[in-house]
Amino acid sequence: MLVDLAITLVKILFIFAVTVGFFAPVLTWVERKQSALMQDRIGANRADIMGFTVLGLFHIIADALKMFTKEDFIPDGANKVLHTMSPIVALVPALLTFAVVPFGGQYTLFDKEVNLVISDLDVGLLFVFAIASLATYGYVIAGWSSNNNWSLLGSMRTASQMISYEVTMGLTIIGVLMVYGSMKLTEIGAIQENFWMWGIFLQPVGFFMFLTASIAENKRIPFDAPEAESELVAGYFTEYSGLKFGMFFMAEFVEMVTIGAIMTILFLGAWHIPFLTTATLLSWFDFLGTTGSNLVVMLIHVGVFFAKVVFFIYLQMIIRWTLPRFRYDQIMKLGWKILLPLSLANILVTGLVILALN
Repeated sequence: MLVDLAITLVKILFIFAVTVGFFAPVLTWVERKQSALMQDRIGANRADIMGFTVLGLFHIIADALKMFTKEDFIPDGANKVLHTMSPIVALVPALLTFAVVPFGGQYTLFDKEVNLVISDLDVGLLFVFAIASLATYGYVIAGWSSNNNWSLLGSMRTASQMISYEVTMGLTIIGVLMVYGSMKLTEIGAIQENFWMWGIFLQPVGFFMFLTASIAENKRIPFDAPEAESELVAGYFTEYSGLKFGMFFMAEFVEMVTIGAIMTILFLGAWHIPFLTTATLLSWFDFLGTTGSNLVVMLIHVGVFFAKVVFFIYLQMIIRWTLPRFRYDQIMKLGWKILLPLSLANILVTGLVILALN
């Protein structure tokens, strides 16, 4: 019992360290540097320690210190309790979704089976959508509690946009469930050990629709109408500063990692290497013994999983710095008149193909 508890705590700490400790701060630097490279600029390079800039990486530390030391401003007439709670409500769901996301398979270490997922729920995919949808409340509460017209308008845009695209996301996933016959993310990942069973081959239309809907859910360009600077100052977080602003900022980057992880599990073969089974990998390291070979294969699989996550993060960054912002009416039209009918058609076609094959 204590061993199981210790293993679970290690997995929780690992996920927290990877998402909040590594990806969230590093992506603030990547966002600046990638845009600079695409626009033929140098990018962040001013912050230094003893004259060393290390490609501008010290800006991560500078940003953190700035947010920790800035004044926590709450405008007159604002609801102080809700104003303080909303950044937490926006950030926590993005972290909680990782509880059911497997970042590796099952391995035998010291005569004990170790499954690289914090909580292996039978309804893992349903859990992801249930928890992720709660973030909407954080953004809506932020706009309303700020007592600012621009913030309120931004939060209303957020609510309508996130609810609209959640419908498409949910229907897109139905095709995946029909193909794999499970909502358990570990099972979906295990099935994709066969390269031709990857979700991107079985559900190619679903892949692109899910990616589009996910970016819209995260309110990233070209779907950033809720915080459009040229129209709404900064949208729902206009009246936020210091650490609270930092939490909204962090939530956006953690959600990018979440999107990458879910896309990897559902469509890109999870932790598997193309045409290379787990059994083959284990046979290569047989000389290390059962625990040694399993440990090496586990590290390889974790590395492969996060390499795929990094690919999806890179893809989201490319889209963010390539496409212009859609108008609000265009965003709604895309969600309700294009993606929604397509997702329904995808379910119909998937069902017909499954019936034909059976």
